[in-house]
Amino acid sequence: MAKKSAIENNKRKMRLVKQFAGRRARLQAIADNMDLSMEERFEARLKLAALPRNSAEIRIRNRCEVTGRPRAYYRKLKMSRIALRELGSKGLVPGLVKSSW
Repeated sequence: MAKKSAIENNKRKMRLVKQFAGRRARLQAIADNMDLSMEERFEARLKLAALPRNSAEIRIRNRCEVTGRPRAYYRKLKMSRIALRELGSKGLVPGLVKSSW
């Protein structure tokens, strides 16, 4: 199980990303638009830099929804390999058959 503080920090980042997504996308579109003047694009970059760092989507860490583990994460299942193995052994993951020999 991961530290509660790390899991909560990640949840806080997710909330911030959702809150600032529209504003960040609008400013990014202005900053990348080559048809606008250099001053307008630079002003958009400054406003973008003024937004909270944790509102950037890249700062979210993929974590297992069962344990909170950040490593060995399967995106399709949203869980780590260890949690997947435990649930698969119990027969709780549909279509997964754990082989043993």
